Amino acid sequence: MSVHCVDAAIELANEHEAPLILIASRRQIDGEEFGGGYVNHWTTEQFAEYVIERDKKGKILLARDHGGPWQNNSEKEAGLGLRRAMESAKSSYLTDLQSGFQILHIDPSVDIHSKPDIDEVLERVSELYEYCWREAQALRQEVIFEIGTEEQSGSTNSQEELSYTLNAVQSFCSKNRLPPPSFVVIQAGTRVMETRNIGSFDSPVRVANEIPAEIQLPKMIEICNSHQIFMKAHNTDYLSDDGLQWHPRLGIHAANVAPEFGVAETRALVECLESNALGQLSERFLSLSFQSGKWDKWMLPETKATDRDRGIIAGHYVFAAPECVEIKAEAARSLASKGVCLDSVLKNAVKTSIRRYMRHFRLEKLQ
Repeated sequence: MSVHCVDAAIELANEHEAPLILIASRRQIDGEEFGGGYVNHWTTEQFAEYVIERDKKGKILLARDHGGPWQNNSEKEAGLGLRRAMESAKSSYLTDLQSGFQILHIDPSVDIHSKPDIDEVLERVSELYEYCWREAQALRQEVIFEIGTEEQSGSTNSQEELSYTLNAVQSFCSKNRLPPPSFVVIQAGTRVMETRNIGSFDSPVRVANEIPAEIQLPKMIEICNSHQIFMKAHNTDYLSDDGLQWHPRLGIHAANVAPEFGVAETRALVECLESNALGQLSERFLSLSFQSGKWDKWMLPETKATDRDRGIIAGHYVFAAPECVEIKAEAARSLASKGVCLDSVLKNAVKTSIRRYMRHFRLEKLQ
């Protein structure tokens, strides 16, 4: 989500000697040919070099999140057809491998021209999967695969759908002598909107026409275990402490978090500015963030969010914008005269948020 988020993850992984995965969507970070991404304007190559140089104990895993056609905005804006979009996705994956990424999420579920059915998606999975494995072998690069779709529905996948997908992918891998995937993304009843999780996983109220997560998920995990594949839950942001503690109890193997950390850093920035008589800089930052419009996809239909709320939700999208860089530089100079290090304040805010997950997922080293 930001440089501070990356630094916080590296430091915590090394301090606690726990494996943390930095997952980059193509919008966040992509190859130089795609112009990089909105996170620090990093290209894939620059991002990988930055992390590998600082990860002294080798505890960070670099991963591509939601790789696939039309997962980069430039491919959507150009209106690429399927064949060209697939070739573009392959080029992005190749750069990942050349840069040392260890986990590739194969997700061809996005299609700007039609709504592909499960078999069409699986066909695209197979093509990308085989390409990435072949290129990894040529580079003598170790890689593991994750499969699953981008959908954020708030409901859980059906057992039938999961079994069909895993059977099809593993049959393809066996037939073509490819390693089976290590992770499958499962919709575990989580959905992030605004600054809360509105999915069924953490809801005290039963959701109509849906099997409760505590009943459905063990069955889904049983299917994963029978296929010897790890389950990864997406959209785990803002779950309660109790909800997080249920992850290892249920046997969920991994969980993805993102916007919560961006919001934690944004709130820390705004609070630090406003508590140190730098309200004008805070207003400039919130206005810049609000005007970006990046908050739109996170809003509930009947939202009561203020413009300030929207600015906080979208803050991480503009951290690398030139005006934001100027605002933070001016703030850092002013705060330094008071003995306050802005970078430390922001990084520690993200660390606090990450530590909550590490604690409940039993990843913290006991002191």
